[in-house]
This record gives sequence, C-alpha cells and structure tokens, in this order.
Amino acid sequence: MLTSSAHADTRTGTGHEEVEGAGRERTADVVIVGAGLAGLAAAHRLTAAGLRVLVLEAAPAAGGRLRTDQLEGYRLDRSPGVLSLDRDADAFTRLPALEALSLRPFTPGALLHAEGRRHRVAARRTERGSQPVRAGRTALLDRRTRGAGSTRGASTALTTARALTGARTRADMSDALGLVRLRVSLARFASVPPQGLLSRPEVPTCQALTDRGLPSRPAETLVRPLLTALLSDPALTTSSRVADLTLRGFARGGLGVPAGGQATVTELLAAALPPGTVRTGVRVTSVSTHAVRTEEHGTFGCAAVLVATGARSAATLLPGLRVPQFHPVTVLHHAAEEPLPPSVSGPSFTVCAERDGTEPDPVSHTWVASSVDPSRAAPGRTLITSVVLGERAAEPPTALDKAARLQLAGVYGTSTDRWELLAAYHDPDAVPAMPAPHDPRRPVRVLSGLYVCGEHRDTSTPRGALSSAERATEQILRDFGRPAACAEPVRETAA
Repeated sequence: MLTSSAHADTRTGTGHEEVEGAGRERTADVVIVGAGLAGLAAAHRLTAAGLRVLVLEAAPAAGGRLRTDQLEGYRLDRSPGVLSLDRDADAFTRLPALEALSLRPFTPGALLHAEGRRHRVAARRTERGSQPVRAGRTALLDRRTRGAGSTRGASTALTTARALTGARTRADMSDALGLVRLRVSLARFASVPPQGLLSRPEVPTCQALTDRGLPSRPAETLVRPLLTALLSDPALTTSSRVADLTLRGFARGGLGVPAGGQATVTELLAAALPPGTVRTGVRVTSVSTHAVRTEEHGTFGCAAVLVATGARSAATLLPGLRVPQFHPVTVLHHAAEEPLPPSVSGPSFTVCAERDGTEPDPVSHTWVASSVDPSRAAPGRTLITSVVLGERAAEPPTALDKAARLQLAGVYGTSTDRWELLAAYHDPDAVPAMPAPHDPRRPVRVLSGLYVCGEHRDTSTPRGALSSAERATEQILRDFGRPAACAEPVRETAA
C-alpha cells in the first residue's frame, strides 16, 4: 500500500532535466519557481511571446499536485482530479499543448446515496453522452440543451410524478420534492449568465442554502452533500458566488477526469516546452527581481521571477503574502477482486449523504475509477476511488480504511472485506479555502520584476490556476513592453 503526505514526496522523476554539473545556461528572461499547472501554463505563454524561460521545480518530477502513481497495473491520482467539463475543460482549450488531452466524463450529473437509497441528480445532457472528449477547441462537449421549449414542463411533471411514486414516508415525500426542486434549480443555473450569479449577495454557502428557501431536510440530505463534494468544504463556508458558479458548471457540463490520470495534463505541458526549460530537483531558497538562489544549484540570473508554487511555499519566498486556510483531503484507492453489482458499476459520481442520528461517515464521494477511465486499471480489474474531507481526512490510514470499507459496502451493495487498499494520499493543504467575501483576482504583481500566481490568487480550481497564470504573464509582458502572446485570457467569471 502507498501512503503519502503532500509534504513528503518520494516519486522518481522522469522526462525532465535535473540540474547537475557546470556548463548549463544559468540565465533567462523569466525564471518560474514551481512546475505545477499554473507554472507550466505561464511558461507556455511567455515562451510563445519570445522570452527565454526556466522553470525550477523542487520535486523529482513536474506536476505539482497533479500527480499520478503507477502501482501493479493501476494508475492512482494523488488528489481527487475531478474536473468540471464546462469550466475547467474550457480553460484547457486555450493551451495548444493540451489538444491531445482526452477527458473521460462521468454519467451526466451525480448519484446521491442517502439512507440506503440512490437519487440521480442530472446535469444537462450532451450529444456525446459518456464518450471520451478532447480538450481541444474542436472537440468540446456540445452543450446545446435538448428537449427545450414546450417539452420542459412535461419533463418536469414526469420527473415529479416518478419521484413521488417512490415515496413511502413523509420524509421520503420531502426528499422527493426536494430532489425535483434541486433538478429544476440546476436547470436554471445552466442557463443563467455568470454575471447574473455574481450579482447576487455574497454570503457563506451554508447561509445561502437557508436564504434561498429550500426546505431544511432536502437542503441537508441532498444539496449540502453535493456542494460539499464539489467544493471540498464540509462546513460550506465557501463564498456563495463561488458555489453558484460551481453549480452552474456542474449543471452545464457535468464532471470528468483526464484519461490516464491527472499527471497527463502537466506531462503534456512539460513535454511541449523547449528542451531544458523544466529543471527538476532544484529547491529555491530565495528570490529577488533579478536572481533566484537555490539550495544546491547556485544562483540563476533573470530579468523577472514568477513564483508559481502553493500558497505556503509562495509566502516563504515572498514574505507578507497572504496564506489562506485550507481544506484537507485524503484520497483512498481500493482494488476489488470481484465485479461490482451492475447497478453500481457504471461511471457515476456518487455523493454520500450522512445518515440521520449517526456518527458522520468518512467518505464524501466515490466513483468506480476503472469504469470512468478504463486505463486506470488492467483489464478485468476494478479500481474504486473515494475522497475523505474535513477532520476525518487526518485520521491514520488504517483506521480510515476500516471506516471507509464499512460505509462503501452500503454504497456499492457488496462486501468490501476482500478489497485491497492500494494507496491513501493525504494533503492537509489540498484546497485553499474561499470564504465570503472572496476576491478571485488577487494581485499577481508584487513589484516590477517579481510576480506570483497559482490557484490561491484566484479560485481553487484548475481554471483558477490557469486564470492566475494568464493574469501574471499579461503583467510580465506589459512590464517587458511586449504584446500578449495569445488570444482572450481565461476569466474565472467567464462563461
């Protein structure tokens, strides 16, 4: 079994240069510290503008948090790696290096597992269904609404009738009506322009659930678990504007994962840069406007420095930089010997609601990773990925595995006694918190020649990381007196 913390990485790097010996060029127009998504995206934009760029990464391999381990034929992501096929995929289209990236979609929407029952919350259907899609511009999911116009009312009525037919108790009736209201609300979110959502008052998401009139039981049993999974925030302190945009993206495009693992994203970006651009195994100790000092590899001269690390590392290099609170996450990967029951073996994103009056179960959401992306496991093998949030994410792997197996046995309707825990990846700083009020456009220019980017400067999503990188490179190019390298930049608030 693999266990790790984000602060202890032993993976061997491949495909990138390690800085050793003399004779290598030690100067560049811009030195980027950090070879994660934001740093590599910034390197592409600056290189395209004609600047010479060096990317220095302390870890043995590029990727930041987008890392994938290979173990006994399984591909195991170190973080959840779930993407919005509306917002994140749209941001990826602006990077030519990701034209070859294939995204594997979940079944549209999500399954809510509550008190032994499953409720389907559907996202907008697409013509491509659950088939793989490319991140390139020409192969985006077709997001045109089907069944619009006069059939919408009939569809809603039929959905309501079906939901009420299955209700056995007053609580079931409340859940059924709440589910219908949630489906209607998601359909509404899909059609509202982002600026319409951003004009709403900004409050904590937990308060917004009450303010918007949803009955308390459906809010707690259906809506809260879904938002918790999408935001990685059990307390729902996240800004309601961020939550609204997240729900809109979920309703419009659904969710998916990169084929082959999340490391595929950064591997494609790193491979498309000029040889020698990315240098791994280089730990930076200090930065200034014209120099980057390292622990064992001397000093690199430059005209500008872009710090593209996580928030804590960035604040170490740039004293005074704000460090947010974080939402901890643990990812569990289980291998199942026996096939799962057909009703639960499909590519569904399953959200686990808490049972009334019981100790909270650890798993927030789970999916059959080998069904969503068959490359995650060898033929005939089943890989189940589950995510633990909040305080329980910090529990020892053995205790967490025991509690998770008990819960997952109910979710998947099968014995988990013979499941094998392949890996438990814990990251205490997995998701920078975004409490209300949240500024999604934090400054990226510290001073002329010194810049910072990363999801902690925007929103805690791949789209946010890319948006901050584009804002930082725009500022660098402006200070260099050069035009922007590519077209319209990503905006987290854009459609």
